[in-house]
Amino acid sequence: MDLLNTLVEKGLRRELPTREEALAVLATSDDELLDVVAAAGKVRRQWFGRRVKLNYLVNLKSGLCPEDCSYCSQRLGSKAEILKYTWLKPDEASQAAAAGVAGGAKRVCLVASGRGPTDRDVERVGKTIEAIKEQNEGVEVCACLGLLSDGQAERLREAGADAYNHNLNTSEATYEGITKTHTYADRVDTVQKAHAAGLSACSGLIAGMGETDEDLVDVVYALRELDSDSVPVNFLIPFEGTPLAKEWNLTPQRCLRILAMVRFVCPDVEVRIAGGREVHLRSMQPLALNIANSIFLGDYLTSEGQAGQADLDMIADAGFEVEGAGTTTLPKHRADAPAAAGATGGCGSKASAGCGSEASAEGAGCGAHAEEGGGCGPCGGHAAPAAPASSPARTADEARTDLVAVRRRGAGTDLAPNA
Repeated sequence: MDLLNTLVEKGLRRELPTREEALAVLATSDDELLDVVAAAGKVRRQWFGRRVKLNYLVNLKSGLCPEDCSYCSQRLGSKAEILKYTWLKPDEASQAAAAGVAGGAKRVCLVASGRGPTDRDVERVGKTIEAIKEQNEGVEVCACLGLLSDGQAERLREAGADAYNHNLNTSEATYEGITKTHTYADRVDTVQKAHAAGLSACSGLIAGMGETDEDLVDVVYALRELDSDSVPVNFLIPFEGTPLAKEWNLTPQRCLRILAMVRFVCPDVEVRIAGGREVHLRSMQPLALNIANSIFLGDYLTSEGQAGQADLDMIADAGFEVEGAGTTTLPKHRADAPAAAGATGGCGSKASAGCGSEASAEGAGCGAHAEEGGGCGPCGGHAAPAAPASSPARTADEARTDLVAVRRRGAGTDLAPNA
């Protein structure tokens, strides 16, 4: 297919596809799906070989968030029966992180619900980062605490944070329909603050919230413009008790096309399969590893994921290898780029052949649960048959919320974490 040959050539050169090409990937047929995966796999192997980076979530503070993000089980007014607890102590968080590191995780993502941290919260998280790094030499730490105020990103960097996560989640055009307590511009601003402080930017999206193909392309182009080093791709988990509880719009094939489009638009960045992979990709998860080079190990923020050992077996059986602590994740041209270059270089640079975009993105924001379907770490669940993308939303009686396993183990509980 001429389209796929063109996209592979552009991906190997780190050249931006046209919007029409990106949209065409999402419009491919099921008969073409394996060709799409194979083409995206060529780009993935060029920049990341057959390595898979493992990330592990620690939910520092769960539930009772004042923000109204429609996808989130921790949102204001949520009736989802999730764990709710206040800040974990540094030693508790370090113990939880150690379970993930023992399972092969290279990065620990520290997430806290809320609009954004106070300066006292930043100090508290700094002590937690110190405790984790003392116990686990060489581990990367990504913080995901919501909207950042001036100076907070710098203090997190000084405390030892390596990265900051804050997802855009959806396009600017549709953002107000998902969240009203902050803006799309607020979110972009936080990503830019993290970049300016020298933190590696981690920002991604949530698919399956009723968005169009154009919305998906818009948000991925905006992420490229922001120069995100890591792009988590979340697939909405329709939690009972949230406004999007009936939005079962994804199929495994649709998820693979979305991942492939992200890889073609951002060829040399860490593309992470995040929340909802078990629910929506199901038995197609190993195929997705040919496109993405990163996953979360074990459980998510407020729901249970696939068993950690099952993740490791899946990676090995698919012919991939877990990325070691001594290996640099990003390609040399990105790893060597000054971290504080911001959106003017690397993957988001219009001046370079990198992952730049002509699309502009302004602003940033929200709470830290973006990967529940949005933030540093997702809120994954167990396998569940999803309605085809072309099908109408299920009725209340048909919604498959019974197949979302709410987390009852790990941080904040007396049960050992799943890693």
